[in-house]
Amino acid sequence: MRKKSHLTSKLHIKKGDMVKVLSGNHRNKRGKVLQVFPRNYQAIVAGVAIVHKHRKPSAQRPQGSIEKKEAPIHLSKLMLVDPATGHATRVGRKHNKDGKLQRYAKKTSQFIQE
Repeated sequence: MRKKSHLTSKLHIKKGDMVKVLSGNHRNKRGKVLQVFPRNYQAIVAGVAIVHKHRKPSAQRPQGSIEKKEAPIHLSKLMLVDPATGHATRVGRKHNKDGKLQRYAKKTSQFIQE
C-alpha cells in the first residue's frame, strides 16, 4: 500500500513569488518561483538548484547532450521575500478590508499583492 503524501491547500509560497533559500548548498540565493508541487511540498526556483541531465543520443541529437535544469526544493527551505522591503519574512493570513483572506508579511504587517 502506498503511503499518502502530505496534502495541503494553503501554502505560504505561490508561483511568481520571489523567495530566498534558507539552507543547503544554495543558501542565501534568491529567485522567482516557476512551479509549485503541493503534493510533494516542493517548488522549482529559477536559477537555484541547477542539476545536469544527461540525454542519450537520439535521431534529433546524434551526439547526445547534457542539459542544465532546476531541481525542486522543499518548501520548508524557502522564505518569501517581502516586495515592499526586499527582506525575507514569514507569511500569515488575515482578512483584508473586503473580507477576503489574504497573505501578509509578518515583519511589516502589509498585505502581499498577488
